[in-house]
Amino acid sequence: MRPREYDADRFDRMRRIGWLDVDRIQNSKCLVVGAGALGNEAVKCMVLAGFRRIAVVDMDSVAVSNLSRCVLFRDEDAGVNKAEVVARRASELCPDACVAPLASKVQELKDWDYDIVFGCLDNISARLHTNSHACFHGIPYIDGGTDGFRGKVQVVLPGGPCLECAVNKSHMRVLDSRFSCTGGGTVFVPKAAAEITTASVIAAMQVREAIKILSGKSDLCIRGICYYNGESCESDTLTLSVDPACPNHEETL
Repeated sequence: MRPREYDADRFDRMRRIGWLDVDRIQNSKCLVVGAGALGNEAVKCMVLAGFRRIAVVDMDSVAVSNLSRCVLFRDEDAGVNKAEVVARRASELCPDACVAPLASKVQELKDWDYDIVFGCLDNISARLHTNSHACFHGIPYIDGGTDGFRGKVQVVLPGGPCLECAVNKSHMRVLDSRFSCTGGGTVFVPKAAAEITTASVIAAMQVREAIKILSGKSDLCIRGICYYNGESCESDTLTLSVDPACPNHEETL
């Protein structure tokens, strides 16, 4: 091999991680629910890591306040559907990637033929809807969320504890509220704090967990809910177990 010939392979450095299955990642079919800050960062990481078949669903349009933490948005995108912009810009990062935009609510989605589902949402109701459908279809679901400098990641593997297993009364009280960083939508709630570095960390963790799953290393995945505190640079994981009363596990208990 001539000097630096290996640099012709876009994924040479990834292939040097012995257990990482680049071919499996490239052949997987993934759904990203939400195209805001987390969705932007997740899709960016995905296409750079070799994911080639990605669908992105979001009903919202780009607002100027999104621009401080959404790497794929530009000033001229204001008013355009977020999923459409993410899909277009992702192809610029890697022309081989096929990113399909779905300009709708996740509740309107009919096709659940995916290998991995990413939750990059801003409200509990949509999260639980996505979680329940992923559980029903036996699809690994990786949920992420942020609030200012804090964030969390939960990996839901088939048969394991899911988002609804951890739902409490306070979650139910705000079930239908859209905690949008732009304050959009039909439910008016305070604008949530948000900044780019935490979105980058949480989305990167989500994609990294998907890489483990697709490479046959689910045993290395987060067990429970991993909480990240960017102010103190600390993280901790809350252990979860399946809730016998959870409707997503009635068939398996």
